[in-house]
Amino acid sequence: MAESTPPPQQLKRELGVFGAMMMGMGSIVGTGVFVSIGLAAGVAGPSVLLAIVVAAMVAVCNGLSSAQLAANHAVSGGTYEYGYQFLWPLLGFWAGWMFLCAKSASAATAALGFSGYLLTAIGGVESWLVPVAIAAVVVLTLIVLMGIRQSNRTNITIVSITLGTLIIFALALAPDAWEKGEVTLQPFFAAPTVDRAPLVAFLEACALMFVAFTGYGRIATLGEEVREPRRTIPKAIELTLIVSAILYIVVGLVTVAAVGPEALGRMTERAAAPLEQAARLLEINWVAWVVGIGAITAMLGVLLNLILGLSRVLLAMGRRGDMPGALARLNAAGATPVVAVAVTGIVIAALALFGDVKTTWSFSAFTVLLYYAITNLSALRLTDEQRYYPRWISMAGLIGCVALAFFVETTFWVTGLAFLLIGTIWFVIARRARTRSE
Repeated sequence: MAESTPPPQQLKRELGVFGAMMMGMGSIVGTGVFVSIGLAAGVAGPSVLLAIVVAAMVAVCNGLSSAQLAANHAVSGGTYEYGYQFLWPLLGFWAGWMFLCAKSASAATAALGFSGYLLTAIGGVESWLVPVAIAAVVVLTLIVLMGIRQSNRTNITIVSITLGTLIIFALALAPDAWEKGEVTLQPFFAAPTVDRAPLVAFLEACALMFVAFTGYGRIATLGEEVREPRRTIPKAIELTLIVSAILYIVVGLVTVAAVGPEALGRMTERAAAPLEQAARLLEINWVAWVVGIGAITAMLGVLLNLILGLSRVLLAMGRRGDMPGALARLNAAGATPVVAVAVTGIVIAALALFGDVKTTWSFSAFTVLLYYAITNLSALRLTDEQRYYPRWISMAGLIGCVALAFFVETTFWVTGLAFLLIGTIWFVIARRARTRSE
């Protein structure tokens, strides 16, 4: 059977290396670059630059674990499926459940962020914020319903605009960064406070920055739709991590050096894209306008990729019976899980009635670190024939994820554990229901 004709109930394989890499970039070079650097700078000061490097190293370990898992088990669902395949059903369910909880909230935040920046650009009124956010969710949900090919084309356009604006931003701020860096980058580590010691602040910044790199997981989640997965997925993830790490280090360096970590942290508390405010603070108004466009497209890119990722996890969970079976239904062309996409759009639109950047980002940090801990644990179960990279890489990723997870503020990891308990109860009820029906 030709590769273009998938087995029954399997999605079509449409993505090549470039398309898969751009899907990863669409998730990484989005809210992350506009939010995480500012949040982490407010916590750790100039040492956020080192936190970017540490987070990138942990992300590389996790990304390589994801790559070899997806290459060997190229189906929709990502770590949800790997937990089932290589570990135990409950761990697989935990991965899927925490992904759904965290990323649904992140998607709603991205929709509101898009709305806010668009209204600012066109002079709209604040009362339009939620309606415009919901309209964005509806439009992108309809695009995803058209299939991965149309979604890929839309994503490439969005990511290209965002990358262009960030390059312009970095070049424009470079002179100020060079002139002021000697002052703004000292002292390198944040001063101790009543709440946290410098080392604790630095490790929390590492956890916050780690979330910014996790978009490469979208490539694994869409593994069923990638051509030649054993070759394409590892290469796409490697390229995504290299490009995004370089971009984050450059943008982080020029921004922190030009405006200072404290000012950047305060800007992030007021808006989802402080880079625009940084440009205005330095009176580079035309750059602020360009960055505003980048912020709009970045939010759209995140929203599009999260609708894709969430719907594929729902598809996988529907197939296994951990969610209603109707979620596994594909359209006639086998190009998209129509019910899962529609449900994803509805949930995100409903959550767009609420939203707080720091809350959703910190909650995501804890849940995503647990998610990738399960990824690395799954990768450790690969046989020598299945393995692409040394075992120590997965072990380092596992240790890094577990170690950083509990340096997120206590409120957020306690909330994460509470959601995990709720999910476990659902898992037990669903399994008993399936057993009775059989």
